[in-house]
Amino acid sequence: MTPRTAPLESHLRDRRDAGRKLLVPYVTGGMGPDWIEAVHAVADAGADAVEIGIPFSDPMIDGPTIQEASLRALQRGTTPTSVLDALARSDLAVPLCVMTYYNIVFRAGLRRFARSLADAGVAGAIIPDLPLEECGEWCVEADAAGIATVLLVAPSTPPARAGAICERSRGFVYGVGVMGVTGERAALAATASDVAKMVRTVTDRPVCIGIGVSTPDQAAQACVEADGVVVGSAIVRRLLDGHGPEGAGEFVASLRAGIDDATA
Repeated sequence: MTPRTAPLESHLRDRRDAGRKLLVPYVTGGMGPDWIEAVHAVADAGADAVEIGIPFSDPMIDGPTIQEASLRALQRGTTPTSVLDALARSDLAVPLCVMTYYNIVFRAGLRRFARSLADAGVAGAIIPDLPLEECGEWCVEADAAGIATVLLVAPSTPPARAGAICERSRGFVYGVGVMGVTGERAALAATASDVAKMVRTVTDRPVCIGIGVSTPDQAAQACVEADGVVVGSAIVRRLLDGHGPEGAGEFVASLRAGIDDATA
């Protein structure tokens, strides 16, 4: 079983338990003609998994950068099927986790969508607008298809509820670093460390902090308490600005170096 098709959680646990801090870059699927090359570039630059955004017209957790990337993708005619078809043809050495919204999942049909992810070689799914109380039917189909449902814990989440979210989450727990939408920040919010500390008291699953992690220094700071980080807007901004897969890969390599140097 290759890393890409291995269960997401065991892959990340093995790397974490070996002493490695986890790095999960994000790329919006279909945002440009070379988006799949960008996925390869960030994977090769030191990623432990890669998050792929399936664009949606009303992305409630995404800020201006990823909204712009999603709009470009939709204007190019990108669909969930086209994203998954491209991923199915790729040959990556790390697991893939898609991020999208529940309307896309619901319209496709829960079982059909879960199986389409598995058929494309995807290992996990993040659906931020699907709350714990309403995720049961999806989780049944995802579990049956071998898809890890990654759930989110926010700075406002009480510890008891965080425990329930972590118990149901698979793959890793996505710790939301700051209240708000995705986007680059000048400094890492104090809530990022607070969320990581709290989540690690209620679960042994890998905990990765995302939203508001924008630089190598911020990634290293987040990894003091967390098992790893998810970085999206800072990568997507470089792609939107024309730096291409090479520029995205160079930035992810700098994130990897910053994390590794700080935790050596």
